[in-house]
Amino acid sequence: MNWLIVPVVALCVVAGGLGVALLRARRRYWAALEGQAWLLERERESAARIAVEAERARIARELHDIVSHNVSLMVVQAGAAREVLSVMPEEAAAALVAVEGAGRDAMTELRTLLGLLAPSADGAEEEDADLAPQPSMAQLSSLIDRFAFAGLPVDVRISGESRVLPAGIDLTAYRIVQEALTNALKHGDGRKVEVTVRYADRYLRVEVLSGGEPGRANERGDGAGRGLLGLRERVAVYGGDLDARRRLGGGFRVRARLPLEKP
Repeated sequence: MNWLIVPVVALCVVAGGLGVALLRARRRYWAALEGQAWLLERERESAARIAVEAERARIARELHDIVSHNVSLMVVQAGAAREVLSVMPEEAAAALVAVEGAGRDAMTELRTLLGLLAPSADGAEEEDADLAPQPSMAQLSSLIDRFAFAGLPVDVRISGESRVLPAGIDLTAYRIVQEALTNALKHGDGRKVEVTVRYADRYLRVEVLSGGEPGRANERGDGAGRGLLGLRERVAVYGGDLDARRRLGGGFRVRARLPLEKP
């Protein structure tokens, strides 16, 4: 019977070795799962952080565009009303009405933005909320009229067949014109500004040319203002490009090309 002892011992040794190997493999497996879970959690946190930063940048752009545009108009109109208050009361009253209108527009857009950021708890809109849709190129004439009333002459040229644009591109094109006219009102010399909008088959081109004396230092020649940086980010989202620079003969040029197909 001694000859049976050796195979039994060998089998026990082999079984023990297999058990140890399986235990080690299981430990490595669980360690790998834990490591993968840790990596996934880190990726999720990173994605969430990037999303939050992108949303903050978007909100900052919207706030800048809303506040800068309307406050600039209010400052110009209030100054005009102060200068003619004693000698031309009717013109002063009209300027104050424009100030009131710009303030109302700012409040409406801010309430719209805040309503998107913090909707009501039950998901229903407040009954007294005077929320308006986001501005678009359809309101371009109204935008031009506000600047013209503020004393900035604007010449608009539209070529191509006007059509409904994707919402994001529509808002971006409007903001480009708004920012360029706001800068022209604040930093320009009152010369006529030319706005050109071209509807092509595959892209939308927007260009704003403002006048000015050569070598004026009160305009940003590098296109690095906060508003223009925000516009670059807006345009880049849709795969377009934006060029903002000082003109050789004086003044400033803002030119954007927005593709009408998905980037």
